Amino acid sequence: MSAVWHPFTQHAIEPAPPVIARTEGAYLETADGRRILDGISSWWVVTHGHRRPEILSAIEETAGRLDQVIFAGLTHAPGEELAEALVDMAPHGLTRVFYSDSGSTAVEVALKMALGYWRHEGDGRHRIAVIEDSYHGDTIGTMSMGERGVFNAAYDPLMFAVDRLPFPHGDGAATLTAFEDLAASGQMAALILEPLVLGAGGMRIYSPQVLTGLRRICDRHDVLMIADEVMTGWGRTGRLWACDHAGIAPDILCTSKGLTGGVVPLAATLASERIFRAHYSEDRRRTFYHSSSYTANPIACAAALAQVRLWRASPMQTRLDALSAMQAERLAGFADDPRFENLRQCGTIAAMDLKVRDAGYLAETGPRMRAHFLASGVLLRPLGNTVYVLPPYCVTADDLDLAWSAIAAFDG
Repeated sequence: MSAVWHPFTQHAIEPAPPVIARTEGAYLETADGRRILDGISSWWVVTHGHRRPEILSAIEETAGRLDQVIFAGLTHAPGEELAEALVDMAPHGLTRVFYSDSGSTAVEVALKMALGYWRHEGDGRHRIAVIEDSYHGDTIGTMSMGERGVFNAAYDPLMFAVDRLPFPHGDGAATLTAFEDLAASGQMAALILEPLVLGAGGMRIYSPQVLTGLRRICDRHDVLMIADEVMTGWGRTGRLWACDHAGIAPDILCTSKGLTGGVVPLAATLASERIFRAHYSEDRRRTFYHSSSYTANPIACAAALAQVRLWRASPMQTRLDALSAMQAERLAGFADDPRFENLRQCGTIAAMDLKVRDAGYLAETGPRMRAHFLASGVLLRPLGNTVYVLPPYCVTADDLDLAWSAIAAFDG
């Protein structure tokens, strides 16, 4: 029996997982030689494909010179160069980069930056607004900001209250009105959102116009906007950043997952100059008191720099457009399938809901679909009764046919 406790796994009822011995491009290979298409980019992290040579070479070269270096009081070239690159690629106005080690931590950092900003400005603002059905991570602060339910019910005594906005259906009028009322109170410190796509909440998609409207309300009432681009960043929505679709810049942006191309863990929280300046003082009490032990790990930063170079050297927008078109074509094939409803897409992400009585994360069809897909040679991990395809960008038309054919073959 394995000593491993796997994430999001009920060991009492789920079979032992396959052992993955090798990865390459869009595929995983098991110890017994079976190839499995990675239809969800290994939890949304792999961008250009598994074991991309340029990223592996950067890791090898850097590991020959540097391993972990404390980033408090010291610095190093990979961390400095990556910060410059991120500022250059990020939405306008984000001028400072704070490193951490996971998406959840990046969001925790953003929350602390926002509350620290208002404290140092001498303002008593402390309230946080979120969109219902959001997911921002599994640490206590990020769970507090996410949707309450089966994911976090056991930890409710530890979590703090936030103000929840209704999901933006259509033109998002109800969401915008609700946020306008909250922001007008003068107590709203920040709005945190997943721009355009609520990932773990069921790949729920809303329009760029709503994002633009929320930014305007933030500007009107001086509320900080935090964009959780941990999943949506690095091209998933068809643009480098989901915020790019709306032409807006948040005050704080969180990135992880695809930051290193999906090879090693790294996260970054980008902040505007006003937020940095609120912490900049000869008074040491205004220091931003946060760190991760592996902050700005040089090897991870080198991997991210290689990802950045790939992004700049490759015709990435052309590739994203082509993949989005291939996804749209295959999703359209289910338009008249009576088993599915609510077909939706945002860039490279395509999703739909299986019609079942027990909709939601605990839908019994979820594990059955997962087992069926794996037996068909495809890694897809439905969110309850929501099935989605979110592949690496190296995926081919034949690869996508394999994934969508497996979905079509599911008989419930």
